Amino acid sequence: MNLSQEEQKQYNRHLILDKIGEEGQLKLKQAKVLVIGAGGLGCPVLQYLTAAGVGTIGIIDDDVVDQSNLQRQVLYTIDDIGKSKAETAANRLSKLNPFVQFHVYKEKLTNQNAVSLFEKYDVIVDGSDNFATRYLTNDAAVLTQKPLVYGAIFKFEGQVSVFNYQGSATYRCLYPTPPKPEESPNCSEIGVIGVLPGVIGSLQANEAIKVICGIGEVLANKLLMYDTLSMRQMILKFERTDKAEVTELDNDYEFFCGIKTANHEITLQELQNNLTSYNLLDVREDWEREQHHIGGQHIPLGELTQRYEEINTEKPVIVYCKSGVRSQRAIDFLEQQFDSITFINLKKGLG
Repeated sequence: MNLSQEEQKQYNRHLILDKIGEEGQLKLKQAKVLVIGAGGLGCPVLQYLTAAGVGTIGIIDDDVVDQSNLQRQVLYTIDDIGKSKAETAANRLSKLNPFVQFHVYKEKLTNQNAVSLFEKYDVIVDGSDNFATRYLTNDAAVLTQKPLVYGAIFKFEGQVSVFNYQGSATYRCLYPTPPKPEESPNCSEIGVIGVLPGVIGSLQANEAIKVICGIGEVLANKLLMYDTLSMRQMILKFERTDKAEVTELDNDYEFFCGIKTANHEITLQELQNNLTSYNLLDVREDWEREQHHIGGQHIPLGELTQRYEEINTEKPVIVYCKSGVRSQRAIDFLEQQFDSITFINLKKGLG
């Protein structure tokens, strides 16, 4: 495999760079990388891996662009709202580098598709935003013996590491047990400074390039922690443990992470067909309510413990949020306050 004249122009600054050169650029061209999530972390990862010339890039994401994404997901514009993130990202990135082949998966990563998907790629980059997907990604990477480039963000802080690299420690070595759902809110609940995923995602792309080219000191058995407010960073070392051994995928990663499946759920379509039979409670934030709602009372989840007595309980109450996670937390609390009231979760939320 050789580089064409146009590719040599495209990658000139790599070709003249020691430690990469033509040999390293050919490794990048031959490499296949799967990026999980085309959101805050996925956007910079995808941009820099595309620009670097990774020959084949897979993008898996079942979500669509929302206006609230634009503060940090810089691949998208106002015109992309409502469109598939994975598909939109691939279309835009192909204009950045026509020498890269993209495979788009407009679906959720599950224990049904993870292993077969990972087997097609050399490196996995995790840009997910929830613990269930992170544990699934780790386990599938171990089973398929793929290096996993990890990144996570929280408000003003981020983390980067490389798991399962040449026998190194895994995500389960670092985090043997998941935190409780109420202890791990996501960006839609607590916010995140827009530049943070750009910083962390760029570091993930850097680690992926190092792994592919076999250069530098990979962040294996190390966790880089970065704070945007103080501009401090530190590297913590950790070791491989017996938790690294994985023989099969878990049957239910959401259950493992404590995300309880609601006893009473209803889909949006079912609700719309029988709307008069219920009272509605929206537990999202004010700005989400302003963008779109389906009616009912509005008490943000953070105010519920002080305001739950305001809830109209004359009919069964359907609680809703964006994804169904916050509404389930609300129901867990409300069921402790009301003995005989039926609370129903809007399955998967408003989306």
